[in-house]
Amino acid sequence: MIVITNPSVVANEIGIIDSLFEEGLSLLHIRKPGFSEIETAKFIHQIKQKYRGNLVLHNHHEIAADFGINRIHFSETKRKTIGSLLISNMVLSTSTHSIEDFNALENIFEYAFLSPVFPSISKENYSSKTNLFEEIKQRENFNAKIVALGGIYSDNVEKPLQSGFDNVALLGTIWNSSNPIKNFKLCQKIVLSLSA
Repeated sequence: MIVITNPSVVANEIGIIDSLFEEGLSLLHIRKPGFSEIETAKFIHQIKQKYRGNLVLHNHHEIAADFGINRIHFSETKRKTIGSLLISNMVLSTSTHSIEDFNALENIFEYAFLSPVFPSISKENYSSKTNLFEEIKQRENFNAKIVALGGIYSDNVEKPLQSGFDNVALLGTIWNSSNPIKNFKLCQKIVLSLSA
């Protein structure tokens, strides 16, 4: 499973992040669009060094190497500006909002988010205009993994994985909760039971 940071600062955020990694989180996407390069560097610096290889940078890609981070993410808008530029020694991911966009991705991406699969927990009135569970049946791109994002929590985490998504990403169920670690563990238990 993947977790994406809240765009805003959250109380005890670094403590929660370290606990998520201790519970087996595989990747944390650092998405802080309002952070300067210095603020982003300070944020990364607070995360335990042993987890740096599990971090994915959404912004300020130029500082990734300074922290031993080899994963960077491109938003849909930024993806359209990189062309076919290959970034050496970096694992790339991106965001998509339709199966057509996902199918059209170049082969440089390891995975892509497809969102929102359910009405968003963190963004009010944000839901897909189409049924992404129907759309995924038109998948033609098997070079990149497809990761479900949007409105996922323990009661519905099974559906994307049973519908053809390769993985899920959590945001609102972690950061809009009074018990983020419990929510993560509930989802993790279900995901692991499906792959057993």
